[in-house]
Amino acid sequence: MKNSLSQLNKAYEICQKETQKWAKTFYLGTLLLPYEKRKAIWAIYVWCRRTDEIMDSIEASTKTTEELSDNLNEWEENTKNVFKGKIQTELDAVLFDTIEKFPQNIEPYLDMIEGQRMDLEKFRYKSFSELQLYCYRVAGTVGLMTQNVMGIDSAYTSAPWSNMPDSSEAAIALGIANQLTNILRDVGEDRQRGRIYLPQDDMNKFNYSEEELLKGVINNQWKMLMNFQLTRARDWFKKSEDGIKWLSADARWPVWTSLRLYRGILDSIERLDYDVFNNRAFVKNSVKAFEIPISYLISRIK
Repeated sequence: MKNSLSQLNKAYEICQKETQKWAKTFYLGTLLLPYEKRKAIWAIYVWCRRTDEIMDSIEASTKTTEELSDNLNEWEENTKNVFKGKIQTELDAVLFDTIEKFPQNIEPYLDMIEGQRMDLEKFRYKSFSELQLYCYRVAGTVGLMTQNVMGIDSAYTSAPWSNMPDSSEAAIALGIANQLTNILRDVGEDRQRGRIYLPQDDMNKFNYSEEELLKGVINNQWKMLMNFQLTRARDWFKKSEDGIKWLSADARWPVWTSLRLYRGILDSIERLDYDVFNNRAFVKNSVKAFEIPISYLISRIK
């Protein structure tokens, strides 16, 4: 499938609108990037969303496990073809254009598909180590997909004594932090699909039962459990911060903004007194307006 420049630009516009519609906080951070990097991030986001929709769309809820598995296999094959330059759709074209401009490994993409496969049959997580693997696959991989787009500051690579810092660990940590935040925000929605992502070991530790979670019971045990989970998520955000200083100058502000805004969802959960069964935590526009200049100032400190 051949694509003219105008067709490619229209496809990028589709990616922009999709990102703006489905990931408002994330989208705001991307607007702070230079245009070429911004487009690449939109293209990667839309590939990730298309991957997620295989399992979590309304249409997916009507399919059997076997049908969903077949869809994931087909999607994996299509992704491998895109990396080989075999394009079928306009959205395939923007992803191929992105990986040509910002070369990267296919492994994170395949790992994310593997994360979706976990959702085929795994509806409970015994320990955090199990959940961490899932979080890496469905979100930590995004950090790896985007790190070459963000780039490394030449100040860290040009000096003869440079040890060529690797931002991969911090990028993965930010993805895991974001996914843990999603899990805590979406507890109420996930239970309706029969999924509980809170580790069973943690629930037992705080004497909060699965039956209570499915009923949406809010008691002291629930609040202590959620407080523990929020602390863990904040720790993962903290792990990601050190790597931001290595990023190229034009990427530090957007990444700091995205980090601080997404971490703000945890603050919102606290303000709701941990009632994520009847409310959806989000960051208010007034908070976003405050955080953007603060993030800029932080990004100038190296």
